Amino acid sequence: MANQQIKAVLWDFGGVITSSPFEAFNRMEEQKGLPKDFVRSINSVNPDTNAWAQFERSDISAEVFDTLFAEEARAKGGDVTGAEVIACLAGAVRPEMVKALSIVKSHYKTACITNNVKAGSGAGMARSEDVASEISTLMDTYFDHVVESSKVEIRKPDPRIYQMTCEAIGVDPSACVYLDDLGINLKPARAMGMQTIKVLGAEQAISELEAILELSLR
Repeated sequence: MANQQIKAVLWDFGGVITSSPFEAFNRMEEQKGLPKDFVRSINSVNPDTNAWAQFERSDISAEVFDTLFAEEARAKGGDVTGAEVIACLAGAVRPEMVKALSIVKSHYKTACITNNVKAGSGAGMARSEDVASEISTLMDTYFDHVVESSKVEIRKPDPRIYQMTCEAIGVDPSACVYLDDLGINLKPARAMGMQTIKVLGAEQAISELEAILELSLR
């Protein structure tokens, strides 16, 4: 019998349902001879007002992001354009996570909260129409509601984006589990009463979710 205290499971997308864009960032950094996590280090400076934050809220266009990110990179001693970062964003779908999601969907309400940008195709920022179609079908099939930062113009970790998701599916935060690959995005969810899982990999995340839900997800 599944855990009846839980009413909904909320999911991040990139780095949870798909492989992490940070893996692609690291490959690019290695090719360019830059320190590992150079891109992440840029995004951590002025996290509410940097180019990345503005782009995820749709405050700026892809063209402006390209220029501003390049300027931020140069200030830290590297040569990376915003366009190169955008090209790394779309990860591959993790089939084991989709299977877990499908089982969860049969027992609980589900929602996706994703920080994304207006680049590529669809919520997953896919680089091809085939992948965009696959992700669109996944979104429509397995999520009761999807919240995209680029559409609502609010991005995690702003608590408002979690609250609007809970209100949309009619569930109190205290009855939710939330999965994300970034600790900074889990903090406000925990503060609102959610149980949280930091996703380090599919196997680990599924195991932790199984323990909370008291349900096999394989």
